[in-house]
Amino acid sequence: MSRLTHDRYCDEIIARTDALRATIRGADLGATVPTCPDWTLRELVLHVGRAHRWVGEIVRTRATEVVPPEQVPDSAPGSDDPAALDAWLVDGAAGTVEALRAAGPELKVWSWGWEGSTGFWARRMVHETIVHHADAALTASTGYEVAPEFAADTIEEWLEIVAFVRSVGDKRAAGLTGAGRSIHLHATDAPDAEWLIEFGEDGFAWRRAHEKATVALRGPLTDVMLVFNRRLAPDSDRVEVLGDAELLDFWLERAVFG
Repeated sequence: MSRLTHDRYCDEIIARTDALRATIRGADLGATVPTCPDWTLRELVLHVGRAHRWVGEIVRTRATEVVPPEQVPDSAPGSDDPAALDAWLVDGAAGTVEALRAAGPELKVWSWGWEGSTGFWARRMVHETIVHHADAALTASTGYEVAPEFAADTIEEWLEIVAFVRSVGDKRAAGLTGAGRSIHLHATDAPDAEWLIEFGEDGFAWRRAHEKATVALRGPLTDVMLVFNRRLAPDSDRVEVLGDAELLDFWLERAVFG
């Protein structure tokens, strides 16, 4: 699947940050995030804002080596003042997008991943914010929507991340093998939003396809994306699992990052 344009990713960082801000407005910042139980809602927001600032620093300084997070100007509010937290989140996203737009998508910079470019980071920050916005929405019991093209790209990027961490020796992802088994992701509300993940003796591969598989995960695209990113349980009544549900569980247990 072709990536979206650099400008679209930059626009979505701002739009998704605004959606996150709307979600936490009036919410209990001390509430535990069910999908990230080590964090409160405030800590989740701080994580997102610091990720934005970290990437902004990498891009602005044209870093060719990792930038230690403690070297990134932070200025996070020390209190639970919602207005201060909101303003801090706005400033971080805006500064990072300004740096990304000025740099364009082709500039070579350090990254932890398979591609060292500003384009990589623009895309990564979109999906970082999309997934953590889902965490916040689940915590605050609010609505959550993602445009189809971004939900599909979130799935694509997650497949790339899992393949990458497996290639560099992640022990959990190393178990994602097993010739003759496959997973079909099938969005019921978006044309061509289907993936076939096929396991082999040496790993896994994927492609866009509508084919019979060992197990199929069906449902609206956003919900399929949320299950795939472990933000919605596969036994939710919002999706349907057909076939060997244990294989889907096998994937979800091992497809992890960080």
